[in-house]
Amino acid sequence: MQNIRNIAIIAHVDHGKTTLVDKMMLAGHLFRNDQTNGVLVLDNNDLERERGITILSKNVSINYKGTKINIIDTPGHADFGGEVERVLNMADGCILLVDAFEGPMPQTRFVLQKALQIGLKPIVVVNKVDKPNCRP
Repeated sequence: MQNIRNIAIIAHVDHGKTTLVDKMMLAGHLFRNDQTNGVLVLDNNDLERERGITILSKNVSINYKGTKINIIDTPGHADFGGEVERVLNMADGCILLVDAFEGPMPQTRFVLQKALQIGLKPIVVVNKVDKPNCRP
């Protein structure tokens, strides 16, 4: 039996979920050399690319030290609450991604609250610490 973990990524719109997943995939050598520039694999819907947001949940799998990790990119907007709850109920854990400049936003708190209610324990990642005037 294979060791499998499902990890949801929680973050506000434009705080870097999709970019984080792309970088994890790059580190896991899941791209060819000619695919490494601005991939945004999980935002493959035309509307998502146009608006720069995740609307539909998607996942990607990477292998790490004998464990298959399914990374689930959750919608970052409270309007997609049903989709968010569906994803979180499939997850074994979650990453809470917060923009260092903007901090936690109301929609992030909404999704985090749902995750905590079902017993997920988030790993907090502070993103965009290189922005001017940020508070990492």
